[in-house]
Amino acid sequence: MGHEHCEDGHAHQHGPGHSHAPKDFGRAFVIGIGLNLALVAAQVVFGLLAQSLALVADAGHNFADVLGLVLAWWASRLSKSPPTRERTYGMGSASILAALANAILLMVTMGMVAWEAILRLEKPQEVQGHVVIWVAALGIAVNGASAALFYSGRKGDLNVRGAFMHLAADAAFLWE
Repeated sequence: MGHEHCEDGHAHQHGPGHSHAPKDFGRAFVIGIGLNLALVAAQVVFGLLAQSLALVADAGHNFADVLGLVLAWWASRLSKSPPTRERTYGMGSASILAALANAILLMVTMGMVAWEAILRLEKPQEVQGHVVIWVAALGIAVNGASAALFYSGRKGDLNVRGAFMHLAADAAFLWE
């Protein structure tokens, strides 16, 4: 049997089986992780071949993104666990800890990139620009497609919103 309720002053009917529980984005996380791991591998390989610190640095950034997606997926699953006697609010704070771990990971990764950049200032290397351009275009496509996987959940789940915004921002940043 369906039910009727009012949201924002507009009543509407729901059929049997309708739920306001957030959609499970497990498949989106798996696909996003897979796409971004493939991008990381391409960036490392072609970055080393083209002697491009920018590509290798972006591989480090994207690897941090992959770990961020893994943490967000894990936190999303944990946050849905029911309360227990020991954890009376469930595991809802898992997303906060995942965000903290992501921030620390990103800072460490960027520190490593900064160190390598300093070393490159001492010994500049010629970079194969056409390779960098093609891999950057791949990065835009992967980040854009990955962001699209989370588009529909960007308003209902903090972890999904974070994944969407991060991937969309990465695609826009590469586009510039």
